Amino acid sequence: MQAAAIMSKPVVGIDPSASIAEAAGLMLAKKVSGLPVIRSDGRLVGILSEGDFLRRGELGTEHKRSRWLEFLVSPGKAADQYVRANGRRVEEVMSQDVVTASPAASLGKIVELMTRHHVKRIPVIDGGKVVGIVTRSDLLRALLGILPDGAATVIDDEQIRQNIITELAAQKWAGNDLINVTVDSGIVKLSGAIFDERERQAAIVAAENVAGVNAVKDNLFCADPVSVVLVS
Repeated sequence: MQAAAIMSKPVVGIDPSASIAEAAGLMLAKKVSGLPVIRSDGRLVGILSEGDFLRRGELGTEHKRSRWLEFLVSPGKAADQYVRANGRRVEEVMSQDVVTASPAASLGKIVELMTRHHVKRIPVIDGGKVVGIVTRSDLLRALLGILPDGAATVIDDEQIRQNIITELAAQKWAGNDLINVTVDSGIVKLSGAIFDERERQAAIVAAENVAGVNAVKDNLFCADPVSVVLVS
């Protein structure tokens, strides 16, 4: 799936010359936590988020340091923080280093960008102009559309068992082949040994995600990998 398939459009943006009061009002009215800053020609020049309003002089939340720490801050950084705490226009407080993606970017790439740059939204750019935006909410909606709806699926028990075994065989954490799987009327019973308690929930999740499974019974036991003796 690509960014173009899940991005929100048209984009709710704001002009860099707009006041921060306009921006705050727009964010509240549209129920968004961030706004791409877009010139009249459609070019992206920055992004404004709720985080840019945290350090404000009006709220008394601007950066405050002890006298000796203030001495260590460079004049340039102090000036930048002053502008962000007291600026009246969007262009004065927005973040200019914007992480963007193309409409063809995969969702994996989108998530990688969000994680690596610690951002919650990725503007989508095509031909130098903003054509959409992908937020965490868009990813959540995409996930909801993919997840099964809970409707019962009738599949042969042996097929379910084989599908679970195949899934477990593909996982590094389940590579010891000590997890036994039995299925009766869609009820899965997991038995055998694991060597790490975290493997227990992973095995249960692996079974739950196989179509046709109605419930999973956990009969696994956690063995000491050093002291356990397996007799064949």
